[in-house]
Amino acid sequence: MRMMHALTALEEMRSQSNVRKNLSAAQLTEAALSRQEARLTNTGALRAATGKYTGRSPKDKFIVKDELSENKVDWGKVNQPISEETFEHLLGKVVDYLQAQEEVFSFQGFAGADERYHLPIQVINEYAWHNLFAHQLFIRPNEEELAAHKPAFTVISAPGVKADPLIDGTNSEAFVIVSFKQRVIVIGGTEYAGEMKKSIFSVMNFLLPQQEILPMHCSANVGSDGDTALFFGLSGTGKTTLSADPNRPLIGDDEHGWSPDGIFNIEGGCYAKCINLSADKEPEIHGAIKFGTILENVTVGKDGVCDYEDGSVTENTRAAYPIDYIKGSLPKSLAGHPKTIIFLTADATGVLPPISKLTTEQAMYHFLSGYTSKLAGTERGVTEPEATFSTCFGAPFLPLAPSVYAEMLGEKISEHQAEVYLVNTGWTGGDYHSGSRMKLPYTRSMVQAALSGELRNAETTQDPIFGLHVPVSIANVPAELLIPKNAWEDKAAYKSTAQELAVKFHQNFTKFDFLDDAIRQAGPIYK
Repeated sequence: MRMMHALTALEEMRSQSNVRKNLSAAQLTEAALSRQEARLTNTGALRAATGKYTGRSPKDKFIVKDELSENKVDWGKVNQPISEETFEHLLGKVVDYLQAQEEVFSFQGFAGADERYHLPIQVINEYAWHNLFAHQLFIRPNEEELAAHKPAFTVISAPGVKADPLIDGTNSEAFVIVSFKQRVIVIGGTEYAGEMKKSIFSVMNFLLPQQEILPMHCSANVGSDGDTALFFGLSGTGKTTLSADPNRPLIGDDEHGWSPDGIFNIEGGCYAKCINLSADKEPEIHGAIKFGTILENVTVGKDGVCDYEDGSVTENTRAAYPIDYIKGSLPKSLAGHPKTIIFLTADATGVLPPISKLTTEQAMYHFLSGYTSKLAGTERGVTEPEATFSTCFGAPFLPLAPSVYAEMLGEKISEHQAEVYLVNTGWTGGDYHSGSRMKLPYTRSMVQAALSGELRNAETTQDPIFGLHVPVSIANVPAELLIPKNAWEDKAAYKSTAQELAVKFHQNFTKFDFLDDAIRQAGPIYK
């Protein structure tokens, strides 16, 4: 099937009788149940299983290399090129497959809460529960917007279509392919719904900088006096948990744009990790799991009760729900410029301070480093934490060169005089095997101290290895936890572990050749 034939077939499919368009959450839930795609839990939430793909599959994501993308995309291991011929072949394969189905499901909506910059999207799915996911995660149009809706980007997903790497030019049976030229994303071979969400985020990371808007992998909330806060971090670092604060309305939990006017959410929903979820520790998220919510890979008993502590399928259990399921969330998902920026890391080595105040140069260094410990289940094949450096805390979703995003952030921090903190939600008193995870109430107290301005002029001490400025005391936090070395019984083990991590920081930073010395020297001070 040649390119024009594949695209023409896709256009024709939009109006086919087997396409059920813009169904409500109730209708999609009913369809998923009748098709035996999922089951109801005792709270009314829909529980689905994603098969062997329980996380993103980054080795199976590609960008079509053509005259539009060739000189713009930062090609490499993350942004893998694929030919137009392969794209058209797989698109045709998916379209043919869906045309033959008894019914498929279509959602029309938007990415980007600010109407001046939003992207009209269409999501076409083989599964009803996948379309419910799209309905809840993206921005839902009103009747007037729907009547005038013309998709600028289309996601078409058919898990039932599996690629043959020897024939189709993929790395496995799964594929996620983005064509910026044709404005189409085609997904096959994987049932993990998060691929749809992150593909649209990748598209926004390509388009928004061209409008002088910084796209960010972060959550955001706002205080009563309009003080916006951003929480950067990879999966499992606490973005969703820490931004869900009953005293600070939620703007969004994962993806935002920073425009000349302030912050706007890219999505219309939240995608929260569920492992070890409890009403006591995370009441806002726990309360959002009700009718209309989709649970992925959560263990459910015969009585419909969820066991959130059970990670036997995957540690990457998830809940997807509309943002208004979080009490007090901002209806329009828009706010002013941030006063506080928090970089989150889940350090499995246990040597980074639980909170430290960053200079402008250190902020740039740690934004570009994007260090965390990749936690089990977030990606296929990860079974226990491993150190990773994800540029701008979102490398898997950044099609452009890191310098584009870093320079924009640096300019905005300076322009709006935002204070930046590095918060370690990982381990203390030892590494992943010998220490313990930082208690959430302590992290909340530290974050609150940063947001309230308590730490702006607080007394600090400089970490001798990482050069970070660490507060010596914070209310409701044991003083020995603030200085990592003091929390370790084996001081020699602490020092050697810290030095090993410092070397990794330096090794990772050698890939950045566009920085001045002040930023380069803002990293660890190791010997």
